[in-house]
Amino acid sequence: MSILVFGGNGQVGTELRRAAAGTDTVFAPRERADFADPVACVALLEEIRPTAVINAVAYTAVDQAEEKEDLATVINARTPGALAQAAAGIGAPFVHISTDYVFEGSGEQPWSVDALTAPLGAYGRSKLAGEDAVRAAGGSHAILRTSWVISAHGRNFLKTMLRLGKERDRLTVVSDQIGGPTCAADIAAACMTIAGALTSSGDKSGTYHFSGAPDVSWAELARAIFDMAGIDCVVEDIPSSAFPTPARRPANSRLDNSLTARVFGLERPDWRVGIRAILNDLGDQ
Repeated sequence: MSILVFGGNGQVGTELRRAAAGTDTVFAPRERADFADPVACVALLEEIRPTAVINAVAYTAVDQAEEKEDLATVINARTPGALAQAAAGIGAPFVHISTDYVFEGSGEQPWSVDALTAPLGAYGRSKLAGEDAVRAAGGSHAILRTSWVISAHGRNFLKTMLRLGKERDRLTVVSDQIGGPTCAADIAAACMTIAGALTSSGDKSGTYHFSGAPDVSWAELARAIFDMAGIDCVVEDIPSSAFPTPARRPANSRLDNSLTARVFGLERPDWRVGIRAILNDLGDQ
């Protein structure tokens, strides 16, 4: 199996480089695969003609997307749709990473894969449009919705907490948004497993959820990070209303992962184990 990965430098992409070590995997550089240019991306896919494709590229600047929705839609929807169509044309399964932001985030129950979608903002709308485009391409595919991605790479909540926790003795953190933190390394491993499974059996196409366990609030996650990193910083719970942002965030980001476990044998990973590995990578443990 040969795999073409779009997005080798972000959080998941960097971990995909590790996960794909020793395999026949090509990573598409941005110079040849700028997601603002769907034509160039499709040309590269058709040149390489892999047996499977993983898309780890996304416009993830949630607040900026409110002002740049057109760009977010090209990167998160038009280009993935074009790539999924091209992949279908050569019979290559397409693995596409999506997000809990396609839901409006009410209630307390985990969102099932077939729950009604209703994004709260531009980022979620662009990602939902990407899901629709991948499905419409008609090829073998897996749309993998995940949440609260953390890693040793790029910008994310964990790295922000480590920095602020070392600078301050007290932080206020939102406590009324609940979800499953998901380590990028676990997402990368899941993508590789799913790509292999789709290559062997096209009847596994569909939408899946994959998030870390247990579900917690951002404030609870911050406390866990400080505890594992040995940082003496007090976390004070605050409501989302005390920390307004341009884009609304879902209050309930819990995802029902049961279908993913049943079809691919992928259970929810324990983010506490993943954080310890991340802290080792960063030298903070």
